[in-house]
Amino acid sequence: MTTLYQTIAFEQPSAHVGLLTLKRPHVANAINTEMARELLQFFTRMSEPSAELRCLLITGAGDKAFCAGGDLKERDGMTDEAWLAQHAIVEHVIRAVLDCAFPVIALVKGAAFGGGCELALAADFVYAAAGARFALTETRLGIMPGAGGTQTLPRAVGTRRAIELICTARPFSAEEALAWGLVNRVLPRDRLADEALCTAAGIAANAPLAVRLAKHSIRVGMETDVHHGMLAALCGYRQLIGTHDRREGVRAFIEKREPAFRGA
Repeated sequence: MTTLYQTIAFEQPSAHVGLLTLKRPHVANAINTEMARELLQFFTRMSEPSAELRCLLITGAGDKAFCAGGDLKERDGMTDEAWLAQHAIVEHVIRAVLDCAFPVIALVKGAAFGGGCELALAADFVYAAAGARFALTETRLGIMPGAGGTQTLPRAVGTRRAIELICTARPFSAEEALAWGLVNRVLPRDRLADEALCTAAGIAANAPLAVRLAKHSIRVGMETDVHHGMLAALCGYRQLIGTHDRREGVRAFIEKREPAFRGA
């Protein structure tokens, strides 16, 4: 991927692993219209069949913030129509993150507020640095979470706690987020990137079709009853039986070697 961006940066720290950095540290990586457009362009490209990524990490530049949410200074003075038009781009970004075929991991340092918290919630799971803070602050601004937070937060922490957090708009710590199930791990700041990269490399080493179909089955199953979820999972399982990677995985296990998966 050679596209040059102004507000985000992409690199591949290891094979099949991508690192996407929100790159507006002077405003706590707040999302303006340009960043929203670049994020949408990036995730649209990630949905193409030719994409070779098997896992993606998302983080924010600097140590103060993952993302402070929408850029309110840019929004100040917008007409209602302009606000809605900009927000429509953000809506598409969140849907693209939720629909990403391979696992997405958010690395949160500092603040993840408003839309930044919603972006982390849209990832498949979250690693946070000790001292990180989260909040959905929209009700203090006369709006409500508009990038999926009213749906993703209760799925992570439960309905009662989500209503409390959204309606009070109070910040909460990484340690609270861990106890409630929003965050998977809380790590020292200097270990966050290394631990996340290790996890991503482990995911990327597994059979990519199997990982994608397993993720899809979990997502589908969480939106329906267990019987329909089982049907979706078995459909995915059966798709894997005839693949090269299924044969390669079994053969490598018997031969006591690392498998060479190719996503086919």
